[in-house]
Parts: sequence; C-alpha cells; structure tokens
Amino acid sequence: MSRQQVPLRVAGLGLCAALAVVGLGAAKDVPDNRFATVIVDPGHGGEDEGAHGPAGSLEKDLVLEVARRLSEALRARGIRVVMTRESDVFVSLEQRTSIANDARGDLFLSVHANAARDSGVRGTETFFLSLDATDDAARRLAERENQALGTVELLRRASDDPLVAILGDLIATEHLHESQAFAGMAQERLADKGPGGSRGVKQAPFVVLSGVQMPASLVEIGFITNREDEARLSSAKGRERIVAGLATAVEEYGRRYDAQRGHAPPARGER
Repeated sequence: MSRQQVPLRVAGLGLCAALAVVGLGAAKDVPDNRFATVIVDPGHGGEDEGAHGPAGSLEKDLVLEVARRLSEALRARGIRVVMTRESDVFVSLEQRTSIANDARGDLFLSVHANAARDSGVRGTETFFLSLDATDDAARRLAERENQALGTVELLRRASDDPLVAILGDLIATEHLHESQAFAGMAQERLADKGPGGSRGVKQAPFVVLSGVQMPASLVEIGFITNREDEARLSSAKGRERIVAGLATAVEEYGRRYDAQRGHAPPARGER
C-alpha cells in the first residue's frame, strides 16, 4: 500500500490504530526524494484559545504569528511549506493529519506555547511521540493538548487496546528515530536563540503527532504563563529569534535527510 492509499480517518481510530498509520508511511514514489516539504502546524485556533498569559496574550495568536514567520523563512530558503491553518480557525485532528499526509510532507512541526501553574517556570521544550511520557509534567501537557482536540478518551482506552504491542515495533521505525533526531536539532537551536533556557527534548503521547506519515515533533516555544517568556513571544525581536532557530534546525535536518539518501547538498538558493 502506498503512502497516499493509507486511510486517513484518524479521529475515528483507537490511539494504537492511529499510531499504526505512522509505520505504514513508505518513501515517496517520485524520482527525486530530496527533502522538500515541511508541514507547519500552529496549535489551537478559533474557539480553542489555548493557554492565556498574565498580560492577556493568547496561545493561539502567538503560535500562529510564529508559524507564519517560520513559513516565510523556510520558503525563502527554497523549502515548500504547507500550514494546517493560516488564520484564527479551529482545525480538527483529522483535518490536520489529512492536510499533512495529502501534502506528502517530509517533516511535521507543531508549534505551541506552554503553560504552568508556577509562573516562574520558563524555557523551551521539544517533544516527539511516545505512549510513555518523560515525566508527569509532560504527561499533563499532552493531556491538555489532546483534550483541546477532543481526543483524550483515545488515550484513556489505549491501555486496553489489543494493538498496544505495536508500539514496540513503531519505536523502531524510521519515523520515530527521525522525529527524535529533529527534536534534538530544534531544541539545540532554540536554546542558542532564546534567553529563557532549554528544558530539553522529551517524549509524550501527543495525538496530533500520531497520525502523520512523516517524522513529527511538537515544539513548545516558551511558557506563556511566565511574564518574561510572554513578553518575548509577544515581541517582534523575540519571535524573530525563535523563527531563526527553528528555520536553521529544519535546514540542518533537510541536509541530513538528503545525505542519508545519497544526495549532495543543493546549490545555494536551490532545492
């Protein structure tokens, strides 16, 4: 079965069945399999506002602006970009995964802003998919994001799903290894560009990452509940730094992707 033929009714599947879709993604059946397309997924939108900052900022607005700027930066580097939303609208899980898979992306990057009860917590985190969360904070974050997409019940049923054993095979697939590799690059570059500090690369059961047939990572670009992070996310200079870090990470990952397939680096300005 080719990648285009995989059914995309993720919202109607159990979590493990949705996870199984990831392992079915075959390489592109086109002559030139260079790194070409990035899916940029701004979290939340519409009636789903996401987290709120002490100065009144909304996560859905901040991440959309960062995603727009990131898309422009990537296109300027010759990379095709498809956004799951380009305005203040709610996009369901099924729509997000369908957009990504129909575009045959090489990388899925979901952009979010974090929240914590402790307003002193700040910094960036990058996640890749796993049924097991790195820690309690990562688990709670995934639950909050999954609930916003209406998928939290899938996670509650996952332990009863007879297909849960597929996770062992899934972890060994190229997509999850590559997701972890990109997450590390993104976190390193964000740490280079941001004063808030790095909280590291983590894993958690984010359902938005489970149905896409490509390497996928979720980036928390700062804690909107922290006044310093909120101010950084709200400023043009702060967003430029975030965009520069993520764009550099994508470009580095693209070079790695091509090298693994035996391609020489493209000429400057070409891809």
